[in-house]
Amino acid sequence: MIEAADITEDAFLGGRLRLMQKRSGHRAGHDAVLLAAATDAQAGDRVVELGAGVGAAGLALARRVEGIRLSLVEIDPELAQLAQANAAANTIAAEAIVLDVTADAQAFAANGLLPDSADAVLMNPPFNDPTRHRGSPDQARHTAHVAREETLHAWVHAARRILRSSGVLTLIWRADGIGDVMAALSRGFGSLAIMPVHGGTGKPAIRVLVRAVKGGRAPTRLLPGLVLNDELNLPKKEVRDILEGRAALPLGEP
Repeated sequence: MIEAADITEDAFLGGRLRLMQKRSGHRAGHDAVLLAAATDAQAGDRVVELGAGVGAAGLALARRVEGIRLSLVEIDPELAQLAQANAAANTIAAEAIVLDVTADAQAFAANGLLPDSADAVLMNPPFNDPTRHRGSPDQARHTAHVAREETLHAWVHAARRILRSSGVLTLIWRADGIGDVMAALSRGFGSLAIMPVHGGTGKPAIRVLVRAVKGGRAPTRLLPGLVLNDELNLPKKEVRDILEGRAALPLGEP
């Protein structure tokens, strides 16, 4: 049971999406909003967010694209409870599912996530290398942030299994791990589009947004980078439009 004193309510998308989050542990932020803005979907699509936390990315996508059929997969029962409550509070139809992303196909099917059943999957997997980043003593934050060697491959495998042919996976990952992303997507995915995300002009990329098509065969495309902040370290106008839900960030073909 989560105590009310342990919960904050935070505004996303310029206040058009309000999310309850635990005061401590992993908290949703810009990564989730960028991931939602980069995800292709249309009304009627079956969309699954893996590792949804309190549902920030999936619910932000649902706020932009009405009529998607959204499932929010989260291993932590308390976070899944908050995700379900957030969907209800924002009058968004969504189902929160308590499930380990690395579970087998039978466990996924038992929760209604059958092979070849999703049109789109989005995910922000744990991505800090435990050999280079000291994990948080907070177990929930540690689980959300620190990846084992096999983590990314396991999450991509889960996405590949539930996506239909030509279904689309969108993910966000740390920029210095792009080689790991390419390796994980080399089996079963193609038509990659990669957008580096930079904290400021002239600074190295800190994230990559990646779009991959199950069974895709088109060449990989490296897109122009997204620069988050201007010389005063304030969000650039095009970034403010994305963060406030006024603009999307398409990675697909124009």
